[in-house]
Amino acid sequence: MNLAIQSLKQGPPKISYMSELSLSDRVISSEPSSTVRIADKAKLLREAGHEVYDFSAGRAFEHTPSYVVDAALQAMSAGDTHQTMAQGTTKYRKACANKLLRENGIEANPETEIVATMGCKQGLTISLLTLLNPGDEVIIEDPCFVSYKQTIQYLGGVSVSVPLFAKNNFRWESEQLEEVITEKTRAIIMCTPHNPTGVVHSREDLEEVAEVAIKHNLTVITDEPYERMTWGGRKHVNLATLPGMAERTITLMSLTKSFSMGGWRIGFAYASSNKIEQMTKLQQHLITCVNSFVQAGAIVAFGQPPRDEVLDFWQQWEKKVVHFTNSLDQIAGLKCYVPEGGFYGWVDISELNVSSGKFCDQLLEDESVALVPGASFGRHGENFVRVTCVKSWDEINEGLKRISEFVQRF
Repeated sequence: MNLAIQSLKQGPPKISYMSELSLSDRVISSEPSSTVRIADKAKLLREAGHEVYDFSAGRAFEHTPSYVVDAALQAMSAGDTHQTMAQGTTKYRKACANKLLRENGIEANPETEIVATMGCKQGLTISLLTLLNPGDEVIIEDPCFVSYKQTIQYLGGVSVSVPLFAKNNFRWESEQLEEVITEKTRAIIMCTPHNPTGVVHSREDLEEVAEVAIKHNLTVITDEPYERMTWGGRKHVNLATLPGMAERTITLMSLTKSFSMGGWRIGFAYASSNKIEQMTKLQQHLITCVNSFVQAGAIVAFGQPPRDEVLDFWQQWEKKVVHFTNSLDQIAGLKCYVPEGGFYGWVDISELNVSSGKFCDQLLEDESVALVPGASFGRHGENFVRVTCVKSWDEINEGLKRISEFVQRF
């Protein structure tokens, strides 16, 4: 297994100088997605017959709910296999509007304020393309989701990282944002519940961001794939519901996490009509439309209250998150609080005096356990590693045993 592990550590092959002459500097100078790369490599190791306990990418153990699958199969059998409107089918956008009203208290016009997207990542891409000119600046969190910085770079923008400190419970203060704003600042991206720290932003947290956005005429893109996964009785608050923010917020939502539908690549963006008009134009040229039968399946997921099998998912996930993170916190040398929401344990390894990259490399080498180095999420993630908690109970318990044995050897 050592050769396979070495391949995982090294990452993709280096590009020769002659090849670089014909390739984009924006792409060559960017980093691969650590979460996807590690998960892909772990899958390859498993396919090759190696035992790997993979807690890297945010992928739940459960399959997509059967009633959602049935709706998509029925659509395909009925011939719903053709291109749809670029903005999404009328039924799908109405289902998204129903979801926003039912769960978020937002009255959205499905004709002008919603566009179907291939998950939140593609929604982020067309949101940024709508907002940015080359050289414009976008404020992002540090640590943050690994694709924010790279996507901004691909589109000719400049990311400006503002740290999230443990002493502030991984929340921004408005003064931090004020310090980095320039005449080139156009937008802020924030994730809530937060990946990777597990913070669920309160209304008070969001009010600080809203105050800065209104003062400086900025748009805020809120990345919300985990918005249905809040633990300990907490409630998700959408920034667009705050006074003055409906016109300056782009809300990204998906079924990737909450319905265990990562492979479906389906979500939506909610924003003011002038933004949706431009995002739809981009959609026409970049992907034409979101898959027709995927939208048909997603209609029943977004258009009605979650059924019992989905509610059971969420109840099990909270139990797993609490158990996994509490157990990690009990391992001498590690510190891990129970997250307020989302899939992940954000584990402080600073007492071990080892880099996050080396910790993860050695853990995979010695114990066949895959985690994500905190440094992948930004400079201020260096003393942490991220653990995905929503795996099977057998995987969780064996993973905890192996992590504990590994840390005890330090």
